[in-house]
Amino acid sequence: MTSQIPRSLGVLLLERGLPPGAPPPPAVPGSMRDSALLNFPIISEIVPGAWVENVVRGDPALESAYIAAARRLVDRGAVAISSDCGFSIRHQEAVAASVNVPVAMSSLLLLPALLRQLPKSAKIAVATYDSTHCSEDLLGVNDETERARIVIGGIEGGKYWHDGLKRPLPPADVAAVEADVTACVARLRAAHQGIAAILFECTAFPLVAPAIRRTTNLPVYDITTLCRLTVASVA
Repeated sequence: MTSQIPRSLGVLLLERGLPPGAPPPPAVPGSMRDSALLNFPIISEIVPGAWVENVVRGDPALESAYIAAARRLVDRGAVAISSDCGFSIRHQEAVAASVNVPVAMSSLLLLPALLRQLPKSAKIAVATYDSTHCSEDLLGVNDETERARIVIGGIEGGKYWHDGLKRPLPPADVAAVEADVTACVARLRAAHQGIAAILFECTAFPLVAPAIRRTTNLPVYDITTLCRLTVASVA
């Protein structure tokens, strides 16, 4: 008899600068790799050559590496695929075309649906790791009126932003993430009237989602929201 491959959520990981063959560090509680958070097994594959800087800036040469890693995850039992960087949405179409399971690479996929959940007068604030690279083509919203309802702010220049560019990548500094995201959201709310919801692009930001919900009294969506929805559809 052959053992059945366990059904899991497959997560495509960025490089961390670890020695060859070294496993990624344990998942931080509350992060998207936290199996307890999703109540579903999680497996992962590092995408060779995918570092924070070239994924955020958009390197089309990474597409084949993303596809190969996604296929390895499916072979290992992944029944859905996600990633640990919202900017990997650039490879969403290619990865989805290469495997026969649902693919949800970025929380930005939620934007069109969230716009329809809110009144036409309401805005959605997108908090991102780097707003200078969160370009129009990543949003999936072509209607100019709807696009005007999306306001974007980033944490570029903050401690967590700088940490993300280091090699090896240090463990997530949750206090720094909270400080950077809190400041980003405050700037967006001061500059824009009518923000009714917040969407986190960065996959580290779910670590502080409860705190941001408490301080803003607004709904906050992130990659774990999308992963729960995806997992529920296949579990």
